[in-house]
Amino acid sequence: MSESLAIERQGPLGLITMNRPDRHNAFDDALIAELTEALRSMEAEDGIRVIVLSGAGKSFSAGADLNWMKRMAGFSMDENRRDAMGLATLMRTLAHLRKPTLARVHGPAYGGGVGLVACCDIAVAAQSASFSLSEAKLGLIPAVISPYVVAAIGERAARRYFLTAERFDAAEAWRLGLVHELVGAHESLDDRIGEIVDAMLACAPSAQREAKELIRAVASRPVTSELIQDTAERIAKIRSSPEGREGVAAFLEKRRASWVPVVPEPEVPPDLPAGE
Repeated sequence: MSESLAIERQGPLGLITMNRPDRHNAFDDALIAELTEALRSMEAEDGIRVIVLSGAGKSFSAGADLNWMKRMAGFSMDENRRDAMGLATLMRTLAHLRKPTLARVHGPAYGGGVGLVACCDIAVAAQSASFSLSEAKLGLIPAVISPYVVAAIGERAARRYFLTAERFDAAEAWRLGLVHELVGAHESLDDRIGEIVDAMLACAPSAQREAKELIRAVASRPVTSELIQDTAERIAKIRSSPEGREGVAAFLEKRRASWVPVVPEPEVPPDLPAGE
């Protein structure tokens, strides 16, 4: 792994930070490959339950690196297709991870950076963050990120921001549904992220994986007899699973479920002798 990414593990929490602050965390083919590999690696680690994606420096991610774009301009059609598939693979990998993902958006997110935000399960932004689907200004289109961005903000909003490449603020991103929550200037973004992570860690990991699959299975589908049967099969399966039985038992017995991390009690310093 190069210095383009900073990887940290804090117990069940995996932190992936795009670490190109001098380039506003813009990505090129190398960073795309490294980020894809980092996500897959954390997906495979049993000890990691939640993944937080963030950016170092002033920006979350400015999208495509200019030097990379200059190289792409000289590519053949086949070379451009292979290059685009690399970014498409990253977006699909992030969107379809079985573990919960959370985007920490503290600054500008442009182009593909918006795609990363849309691909995460939950996105929390500072009120100072800004966003732009800027591709049309460069004679391009937000093609490989479009399935995830349109799912997040809807077709109507996509018609505006895909076509105008306008910059919009965090309040508009929240209104559109691109981010779930805003954190004010006098609040701590990391504290709020930590609270959401704690909420996710209190939930059963298998149930979270199955819930993500459930969303993909039912989203935008008509309620047919086949869909009803599918959802009944899913709940029956998880009710009878060891995790499902444990969760119900823990609730009825008013105890902590086995998957909830134990928070150590803070150490209390010993009493000092009188006069010290």
